[in-house]
Amino acid sequence: MKPLLASGLIALALATTPAASAQETIRFAVTDIDGMEALQREMGPFKAAFEAASGLTVEFFPVSGRTVAVEAMAADQIDFVLTGPAEYVVFNARLEAQPVVTWVRPDYYSTVVVLEDSPVRTPDDLKGQMISFGEIGSTSQHLGPVDLLAKAGLTYAVDYQPVFLNRNVAVEALIKGEIAGIGLNRTHIDSITEKFPDQQFRVLVKGEQLPDDILLASPKVAPEVVDTVRKTFADNNDAILAALTSTEENAKYVGGKFNASVTNSDYDVVRKMFENIGITEFTEFVGE
Repeated sequence: MKPLLASGLIALALATTPAASAQETIRFAVTDIDGMEALQREMGPFKAAFEAASGLTVEFFPVSGRTVAVEAMAADQIDFVLTGPAEYVVFNARLEAQPVVTWVRPDYYSTVVVLEDSPVRTPDDLKGQMISFGEIGSTSQHLGPVDLLAKAGLTYAVDYQPVFLNRNVAVEALIKGEIAGIGLNRTHIDSITEKFPDQQFRVLVKGEQLPDDILLASPKVAPEVVDTVRKTFADNNDAILAALTSTEENAKYVGGKFNASVTNSDYDVVRKMFENIGITEFTEFVGE
């Protein structure tokens, strides 16, 4: 009878194991960090803090960009991806990936800037001019500034000519009068001000806070695992944020927080931004 009793106890223990332990390891990627070495350096402290708080093991999966990441998720090679707002819209449209938690960035908004002494005083003065944007498809450097101009009555690639220049090259072109304005986010204004201390820049139009970077989950991840990840962020905000921002590369999140109540509809504003540049199907990354 003793062997049968022992067998019964083992079966009972397995039956009552918490559901989240069915997947003790989660595979994690970040679309804008290239390579394992950089991933470990920039996200290592976050990984340690999250593992301690959740009881899950995080396995880094390096990707070389957003296209590789979405293909890896489609192939069931990764479970969770940290990415930007525009990228989330594509992940959701292609794979039905779901939002888990946003990583809030203070002062995350778009602008269009001109030189302080520029004759451009209103968005309407940009008609017929050339405007440079940042990385094509970027929420804060391309879609956001275009949205600001659209709200001011300017139609993309009709009322002005969009170009995509390296940020410093764009500033040099602005100084030479080759372009009339630059689409930037708040952080990049600080960057160009530091890089070009002899120049003064004026914000022509400024947007509202943009939807934040987002941790999304593959639809193949068990709901109880997603719930565990979401709850870990909600219950351990300060400790995880402190670990995340201990590396210089994550300074953009200093003063932020994790928002575990995010919904898919929160990103409808980004879908509208896609429509401003003529995209109504969201299954492909802009420029790829």
